[in-house]
Amino acid sequence: MTYCPRPKFLYKTKIINELIKKFNYKCVMQVPKLTKIVLNQGINISVFDKKTRANALNNIKAITGQNAIYCLSKRDESGFKLRKGTPISIKVTLRRNIMYEFLDRLINIALPRVRDFKGVNKKSFDGKGNYNLGIFEQMIFPEISFNYIKTNIGMNITFVTSSKNDKEAKYLLHLFGLPFKK
Repeated sequence: MTYCPRPKFLYKTKIINELIKKFNYKCVMQVPKLTKIVLNQGINISVFDKKTRANALNNIKAITGQNAIYCLSKRDESGFKLRKGTPISIKVTLRRNIMYEFLDRLINIALPRVRDFKGVNKKSFDGKGNYNLGIFEQMIFPEISFNYIKTNIGMNITFVTSSKNDKEAKYLLHLFGLPFKK
């Protein structure tokens, strides 16, 4: 028997049938699915501190289990003391089993650790079926060690789905267990 993450198994067994009933799809291939998850962490507060940049890269690697890349600035900006080619953010794209494992850890472990958590905002869809979730502190992930953190850096998590509209994407993420505000 091969390994299958819990959300992927849930998608194959229950979520597909539920979406077909709700939206009356004629074919299984019409059912929307989670395509990828993109994590983006801006490090512009620590542009000149190489040690903090390396720690941020290691933290993202610990959270996702995958190597991250630096996103470089495209042009000089004298007002921000920014030069072309300077790393300004870290990004990692998760697909397939790693994506489902991260989704499971985010929903069941990390989000309940947020202080005064009442659910995620249901208005953060972009109109094309993608959802953006902003997290203010990286300390909610248990993989992060408190000893190496000097400053709390937030991150943006983007859920990219194959649905055509926000209603289908919201219902898909709801069935995965993402807790939306009431």
